[in-house]
Amino acid sequence: MRFTIVYMKTVIDLDDEALAAASVELGTSTKKDTVNAALVFVAGRRERVAAALDASHGYGVGADIGDSDVMSAARR
Repeated sequence: MRFTIVYMKTVIDLDDEALAAASVELGTSTKKDTVNAALVFVAGRRERVAAALDASHGYGVGADIGDSDVMSAARR
């Protein structure tokens, strides 16, 4: 029995300006690399947001929030 592996490509229309901007932002040089890097970035967004919200220094909710001396000197 002989098997043949077939690779299929997906053809999609891309916004050339958005692709160019994403390429600069992501530091990629090919369309394929840009699209794949963008997909990885978006797929990891939820984890990055969760990590930022959990970080004690992320949004002003650190261990010193209960310290009245620190809080009285904080900018409001």
